[in-house]
Amino acid sequence: MRLAMTLMVRDEADIVGAMIDHHLAQGVDTLIVTDNGSVDGTAELLEGFAADGRIVLHHEPEHRKQQAVTVTRMAREAATEHGADWVINADADEFWLPRADGLTLKEAFSGIPKSIQAFDVPVHDMIGPAALAGTGLQRLVYRDLRSEATLHRVGLKAHATHDAAHIGDPGIEVVQGNHFVSLENRGPVPDGFEVEVLHFPWRSWEQYSRKVRNAGSAYENSELTPSPNHHGMRDYRRLLAGVLYPLYLCRHPDAAELEAGLSTGEYVLDTRIAEAVGSPVADRPVDAATEPVDRAVGLALADLDRRLAAAVDDRATAAAQLHAAREENRALHEQLGMLRSRRVVRLADGAARLLRGRR
Repeated sequence: MRLAMTLMVRDEADIVGAMIDHHLAQGVDTLIVTDNGSVDGTAELLEGFAADGRIVLHHEPEHRKQQAVTVTRMAREAATEHGADWVINADADEFWLPRADGLTLKEAFSGIPKSIQAFDVPVHDMIGPAALAGTGLQRLVYRDLRSEATLHRVGLKAHATHDAAHIGDPGIEVVQGNHFVSLENRGPVPDGFEVEVLHFPWRSWEQYSRKVRNAGSAYENSELTPSPNHHGMRDYRRLLAGVLYPLYLCRHPDAAELEAGLSTGEYVLDTRIAEAVGSPVADRPVDAATEPVDRAVGLALADLDRRLAAAVDDRATAAAQLHAAREENRALHEQLGMLRSRRVVRLADGAARLLRGRR
């Protein structure tokens, strides 16, 4: 069984080396990587991996949010040029693992029949104390299981969407975001061979602000139209307005929140990645003196966002109700007009009969 992984990456020097090493250690046979015009040292790091044959490297410097096209091309290459039985389409901040202890990723996929074609893979966001810089792999060691209401309180919409794994297929289509593919699922993953993803989207302020700027500017240069509620574009607008840092801070638990969340199950310790990989970039903590005030500002901004969203929803609901009332009123007027027309006809007929009778 041959297992392949595709990876499109831009400016992820803090984590991409550890991510590649992890998946090679987990038994991935072929790792196809496309660098999307990185300027932070990522491209040079990837060249080192390619030089000794650990990855297949492509370069695509254009920034037009062309992830679906690029990943589809790599996924097809995995099937046609590398004989992949299974293909994983990953992001640089994702670490794929078997759910069961004692297995490698390749051993897990070896136990999954190709007849099921494709299956969803749960993605778990990893959280912990905030930092200005660093990989966060030794710091972000808690699964984020906060409720949707709690996420809304800190300016987040929802947890990460699932990913999709699929068999090697020369005609595969991968949808933007890697969450869906063109092959349908034809059965469950056998017990004991399930896989999951640990996701590190907010590793540091330095990393996240750069990621938001890159993604937002790429969307602006593309022909795609993201949803008004698209999380990346919402944060891009916040970044341009100079208010993203407080929101970045408040989405991470402070010490008291973390202790309380561990007791209620909102956070669950998971140190598998911390134990398996090193931390090539040292973490730099946030300013403890200003953090409480910045957090308070972030919570206030998140609350304002919620109230504005609620007002927009209320306005949309009111507009829909008004439209429905106008349509109902128009229909009533049409019915009344028809009744009046029929009454006029009946009166005219009666008058004609009366005249004929008098004659």
